[in-house]
Amino acid sequence: MALNLLHSNDRYGLYPDSWYAATANRLAPFGSLNGDVRADVCIVGAGYTGLSAALHLAEAGLSVVLLEAHRVGFGASGRNGGQLGSGQRLDQQGLEALMGDPEAAKLWQLGEQAKDLVKGLIQRHQIKCDLKPGVAWTGSSAAEVAYLQGYGHHLQDRYGYGDLDILDQQACHQICPSPAYHGGILDHGAAHLHPLNYALGLAQAAAAAGARIYEQSEVLDIEPGAQVKLRTEHGSLTADHLILACNGYLGGLNSQVAARVMPINNFIVATEPLGDEAARVLAQDVAVADSKFVVNYFRLSADKRLLFGGGESYGYKFPANIEAVVRKPMTQIFPHLRDVKIDYAWGGTLGITMKRMPYLARLSANILSASGYSGHGVGTATHAGQLMALAIQGQAEGFETMARVPAPAFPGGASLRSPLLVLAMTWYALRDRLGV
Repeated sequence: MALNLLHSNDRYGLYPDSWYAATANRLAPFGSLNGDVRADVCIVGAGYTGLSAALHLAEAGLSVVLLEAHRVGFGASGRNGGQLGSGQRLDQQGLEALMGDPEAAKLWQLGEQAKDLVKGLIQRHQIKCDLKPGVAWTGSSAAEVAYLQGYGHHLQDRYGYGDLDILDQQACHQICPSPAYHGGILDHGAAHLHPLNYALGLAQAAAAAGARIYEQSEVLDIEPGAQVKLRTEHGSLTADHLILACNGYLGGLNSQVAARVMPINNFIVATEPLGDEAARVLAQDVAVADSKFVVNYFRLSADKRLLFGGGESYGYKFPANIEAVVRKPMTQIFPHLRDVKIDYAWGGTLGITMKRMPYLARLSANILSASGYSGHGVGTATHAGQLMALAIQGQAEGFETMARVPAPAFPGGASLRSPLLVLAMTWYALRDRLGV
């Protein structure tokens, strides 16, 4: 029985008590599915993947229904660190080793297309989501700094990527004054944004294009066939094509995906507004992610709060005190914030894979799925939605390139994958703490 996290940590149909939800460009709720409905394409899950697929399919003139168990942008799409990164989740050297140079080059180009797609959608649909350029990757040890700087040179030399600055310690501290960091790279082509407002903007655009969106319409079962049939509590839907866009909230809807995409939780806090003190955290308005296995990631909000994500938690229930979990790594990076007031603390569920690359799959002739973005979803999920929309229209090259990335099942299936992940992450977290 696959674990269903749709109702494990949240109140039904309500956004979490996050800074994002508190500052959202709220949309009027979409109604629930009632009665029997017909569509060319049904999409399950209204995060970036599903919203992008709905928008692109509706713009192409297809009849689209999008079903969401809670609210649009409810899951990871409305809770994440808001970083729009370059390339793929696995770095290019890893992809070259895994797939060979020609496929790795294709995947780099797809990653760049994903970034451009997000920026283009925000511009075209006038989505107000505080899009700003710049993401820095920082290292805490000499080995981490050497790796990051070497990777920066690799992107410049092998891929002609010119939007990078290589940071020595002084240049790093001119961006982020934390004594924990000693160098890295700054990616001017990457960006950061308000993730929930971006999702809500996509929903508004998809609805305007003609997609029918139903909230609080959890899919209870799926009957495959020449026409796919889905059932919710108060309705049913028949469609020629189905897209599963559920990521960490798939539950038991498809065992093939569930074996390869594991839900894990992550946590973010928002401090009180820091005012002039914000410059002691970030002297430039860029986002930061460090090179630890249990990644710390942070940026400043529009009102000068520190939005800091990190902390370890094993198990599917959110910890009782999320603030304490995240404050620990936050104060390791910024000791002077030890007593700062935390105004918001929230958790969310994302999907990871064994290879830390998304799992795109054609599950049957008329069922597609994309998930497992492993913390790189702002661009990749948006792009995956577009790639599936194109594949349904017969243009499957980009989708098939992503689908060729190996996606092994987690050992032991759903029952063993969580204990194994706990062991692995505990080991890597210990390495982080020991600095090895």
